Amino acid sequence: MTPEQVTAPDFWLTSGYHILDESEDGTLTLSEEYLRAYLKRAELAPVEESCANERALHASLLDDPFQMVEPGRMTALADEDMQHNFSVFLGFRDFLREAGSLEAAYLAIAKGTAPLAVPPLFVDQMGHAILRNILRDVGDPLRLRAAELFFRDQNVSTDDGVVMLADDETVEMFAETGGFGSLGQLIKEANTPLREVQLDVLHQDNSALYWPRSDRFDTVIDFRFLQPANDAFCRVLEAWVGHFLNLTVNVQPKARIDDEKWTWHIGMDAEATRILNALYEGADVGEAELEQIIALFEMRVEDKGALSPAVEGRPIYLGLAKTTSGKLKMKPQNLLTNLPLAAQA
Repeated sequence: MTPEQVTAPDFWLTSGYHILDESEDGTLTLSEEYLRAYLKRAELAPVEESCANERALHASLLDDPFQMVEPGRMTALADEDMQHNFSVFLGFRDFLREAGSLEAAYLAIAKGTAPLAVPPLFVDQMGHAILRNILRDVGDPLRLRAAELFFRDQNVSTDDGVVMLADDETVEMFAETGGFGSLGQLIKEANTPLREVQLDVLHQDNSALYWPRSDRFDTVIDFRFLQPANDAFCRVLEAWVGHFLNLTVNVQPKARIDDEKWTWHIGMDAEATRILNALYEGADVGEAELEQIIALFEMRVEDKGALSPAVEGRPIYLGLAKTTSGKLKMKPQNLLTNLPLAAQA
């Protein structure tokens, strides 16, 4: 029995997936409970200083999150910051409702056709819920941990030839409370084993520890070429593209790009896009920039006629790169908007 066929324990309870509705086509649709979760966030929940109008508006929206809110009720709020926060929430609510599904809304944001500016945090939260839906039957913790790259920034350590990824927010938390400045320092600190700070390196033998800790984002993966986590990431890429674009793709890790007929590539973050563009154009790329690249992949689209004629049958190269400060912020929307589809040719 393969890992993906194993009945998986529940995971990512903080994703919002469990309080969203699901349509017949398998996409996620807006629910009252999902909106109430936003209303309970610190940005919208009343505090001691909140005025009576703010408290009344908040209570009314908790009771009926889909109700129309007249402009006068917004301007009646004494705190201008709260006027802004409620305006952002209501605009986001109406956008999701009009889009029809989280997936449709996410695609509109990715394509730049959304009618409003959606905060990056909201986009990551949407991606979290959508991936929970996509991966709902996956029983491989390494695949789930690799999927965290889609919606959680990573702290990258490449010391001694390894490529270790840890959740950036978690590393920062330990840095503030434990005096550790980076993942590399955590790993090197002889008197502070990883188990003491609960940043365990996840591998096939101990992968079960992920289940009770999936919402803590406190495991580390070895992302080197041909390591299990690197391969698991490929399977998530395939599922992501398949879910959104209804395409069958095959993704495999690559050590380097040796292709005289290099036709197309997609950087999955800003740094990878910049570096791959430079390599493709034949520009002089220094060793330091090349060392920023932490992973390369080859994707082939198996659907005949799906790609533009110039790219049909050719591999599409994908890349991930860290910043000079050792961070990785993936932009999974690039996979949805930068494919040379025949319909866009």
